[in-house]
Amino acid sequence: MSAPSAAADPDLIDAALEGARAVPFWLDGARPEPSPPPEGDLVVDLAVVGGGLTGLWAGLLAIEAWPDRSVAVLEGARLAWAASGRNGGFCSASLTHGFGNGLSRWPEEMPTLLRMGEQNLDAIEDALHRHGIECGFTRAGEITVAVEPWQLADLVEMHRAAGELGGKDELLDAAQMQAVLASPTYLGGLRSAGTALVDPARLGWGLASAARGLGVAVHEGTRVTGLADEGRRVRLDTTAGGAPGRVWARHVVLATSAFPSPLRRARPFVVPVWDHVLVTEPLTEQQRAGLGWAGGEGIGDAGNQFHYYRLTEDGRILWGGYDALYYFGSDLSARRVRRPSTERMLAAHLLETFPQLAGIRFSHAWAGAIDTCTRFSAFWISGLGGKVVAVQGFTGLGVGASRFGAQVALDLLEGRPTARTELSMVRRPPTPFPPEPLRWAAIQATRRAIAAADRREGRRGLWLRTLDRLGLGFDS
Repeated sequence: MSAPSAAADPDLIDAALEGARAVPFWLDGARPEPSPPPEGDLVVDLAVVGGGLTGLWAGLLAIEAWPDRSVAVLEGARLAWAASGRNGGFCSASLTHGFGNGLSRWPEEMPTLLRMGEQNLDAIEDALHRHGIECGFTRAGEITVAVEPWQLADLVEMHRAAGELGGKDELLDAAQMQAVLASPTYLGGLRSAGTALVDPARLGWGLASAARGLGVAVHEGTRVTGLADEGRRVRLDTTAGGAPGRVWARHVVLATSAFPSPLRRARPFVVPVWDHVLVTEPLTEQQRAGLGWAGGEGIGDAGNQFHYYRLTEDGRILWGGYDALYYFGSDLSARRVRRPSTERMLAAHLLETFPQLAGIRFSHAWAGAIDTCTRFSAFWISGLGGKVVAVQGFTGLGVGASRFGAQVALDLLEGRPTARTELSMVRRPPTPFPPEPLRWAAIQATRRAIAAADRREGRRGLWLRTLDRLGLGFDS
């Protein structure tokens, strides 16, 4: 699907998108009351900067492990307002942004990484039960679908490689795939049990509630503007409502996602890439019957530029991905939240995939910034004598991996070796991005090369092959 179907009537596409709300679907309703900023300066054992999923897991895991310590989570805006409330809600066991990416980078560690990923997903489910967090967590699994012959060949090879490491994924032929979900584009699929579906905003709010219940102070509207090493403690300069403040902490976790880290040495490793999402109106019984989809699996297609999609609890289709966008200067301004040309393309792609849904309308359309790094999975950077650890770079698959990322950050702050901290992916950071304007030029060249590879049956040109040799192989 390199372009909208020629059969897609532009007027019908525009009508389908008319009136779509820019607020993310997960945030379009009642939200918890905001937690106020600190009253005066604050002294804690652990300060967590960022109230997304990574930061909230860090706060909860820390207070569970060390209930006698003081912990504070500092969020510059509102909980779940950014990536944590703008993603598709795929909570994957993968810690490496998929099996293929992990196998290409850490082949010797993949058995360990697979086991740790499964344990991490189990631990998430256990925490939700223990703390009574209602976020629609469902182990529906995920199917990667092939819509081109070369993609089917890739899935066959992936199935073989995963099987050699004990994987139990199920390869589906075209007829089996059609029996699961009816689309004229499907040639086959690879089903994995290692994914749960969640409402990510409710997950974040639930984690915050659980953390507060154990004594964690959660402060919204509190932006950290600087860090300073003051010997045994770190000073965090803050601003809240225009008023300056200070927080002193023995240890600091920086979980700032796509936003610039207060630890400047971490900044070259992350760029914000904008991902767009559409949500339909609830399907009618007839529309749902025409699709099948009885298992409610999450779906992703196997191209370099790929879509991800799923059903919501109230029977809508969430449809996103494909057109990952980087703007010069790492632009994070609010004007990037809507892009009509991308929304029209995504709408056309949905109707090409499911022509039986002709006439459906979209209720929500938004974009969010993904914290992308050159290896597409989390990395950790320490600073200020080991008192600060930054964790970022999840590249769009952080709903599940955020817990693992937070746990590793806490391990590193404690200075004790664990099986997690001994991993190569933890000990070695990714390659940093070049400064502007080379950054923008390189990313745009890569995007064009990716689109060309999809048009050429997956064959990667010289630019992508060079990136592969440098360990920078890229997909959308």
